[in-house]
Amino acid sequence: MKAAEVRIPRARLWVAAATVIVGAAILWLSRGFNFYFDEWAFILPSDSSWTYYLQPHNEHPTMLPRLIYAALLNTIGMRSYLPYMTVLLLLHAASVVLLFEVVRRRAGDLVAIGASFLLLGLGAGWENLLWAFQIAFVGSVACGLGALLFIETGSDRMWLAMILLFGSLMFSGIGLFFLVAAAIRLALTPARRMELVWLAPVALALGAWYLAYGHAGAPPKPVSLAANLEVLPLYVLWGLGASVAGLIGEGGLFGPAVLLLALATIGFTWLRRRPDPFAIGIAAAMIAFYVVLGLNRAQIGFEQSGAGRYVYEGAVFWLLLLADAARDLPWRGTWRPALIACLFLACFSSSALLYTWAAAKTEQMHREAADLQALAVERADPCLDPTASVDPLVMPLVTSPPAYYHAVDRYGDPVAGMPAIRDAEFERAGENLVKPGCVRPPESL
Repeated sequence: MKAAEVRIPRARLWVAAATVIVGAAILWLSRGFNFYFDEWAFILPSDSSWTYYLQPHNEHPTMLPRLIYAALLNTIGMRSYLPYMTVLLLLHAASVVLLFEVVRRRAGDLVAIGASFLLLGLGAGWENLLWAFQIAFVGSVACGLGALLFIETGSDRMWLAMILLFGSLMFSGIGLFFLVAAAIRLALTPARRMELVWLAPVALALGAWYLAYGHAGAPPKPVSLAANLEVLPLYVLWGLGASVAGLIGEGGLFGPAVLLLALATIGFTWLRRRPDPFAIGIAAAMIAFYVVLGLNRAQIGFEQSGAGRYVYEGAVFWLLLLADAARDLPWRGTWRPALIACLFLACFSSSALLYTWAAAKTEQMHREAADLQALAVERADPCLDPTASVDPLVMPLVTSPPAYYHAVDRYGDPVAGMPAIRDAEFERAGENLVKPGCVRPPESL
């Protein structure tokens, strides 16, 4: 018996139960987190017009994340970060379940459960699991997987696939690569080529948005295309290696070795069984993902392609590809406990890595809490610099204390009720907020 032939009773229930348990665990780990880094771009907008929702963030369309943050800020406010993390984890849960459904159609219950478990606690993709701002990328993946699922279920659901591809692109530019996968899948299937017309409105809308708004999100400093092209092959290979090694909780120098093994596995599978249009589309989308990233980000360094926020998307593409190879694994004798042990070790290693990153981010949040408390203390200080940056490393977008105070008055204080922090981080933040050499009047001392 092969893995693809194994039927597991109530397989969906197993995946759903695991998703709830892991989601609750991540929510508990993030109980002390707070708004961080790019999130302040959604909290302190300078534009109050409706076109604010069409503005790019780092060249990404972010209509839906902006709407989600606006809705939460105007209801929950900044008093608790847990609702924001809950939205992120619900989108991650949707990605896990949809990945299970897509893989199940292609490789059976057993392989689908394994793939969903590997994504569920993906420690190497920690940024997308521990930072609510990443609803942008995770939402794109969830909608993209939903679109692929509807394409695979038949021509009568192409309208749903089109809507989900719109949604994927309205979360972030990651949706572009699911659009690539869908287009190639249809184009390489003669009987379904006419259905490419369903994707045309999505492509046209993306093009129109980019011409009207998207190009404004380009980096302020010009990027050297020639320099990025020079490092591009290494950037792409490093990203591919980091994402496939991330499936087993590894990274760094393990990436190239695991990449060679994964490529050999897929190559051997494709020699035995010609790849279908779906697999070719996924492979093309994954390579395009890292190529486009490299053209825009390679100047930062090739290792940046292994960042957690990019490993998550690459891991999804790898799981879809490797599922085709896993379907032919034998499921008999000692193969059964061996395969179960390998899956357990991979999930355990990945979960341990996620816990490590959660602990590290908890320490980082301590520094941010000190920064926020310093902002609260210095509010009435006559020496407060209205153009000060409280912490360029943790809160680089908070460069106007008055704008921050306006947000606090409107949405609530994110550190209200928190124990006072009076350590070196608090003192440093306070020094950053006051005008150099300012002498306070006697009545304020």
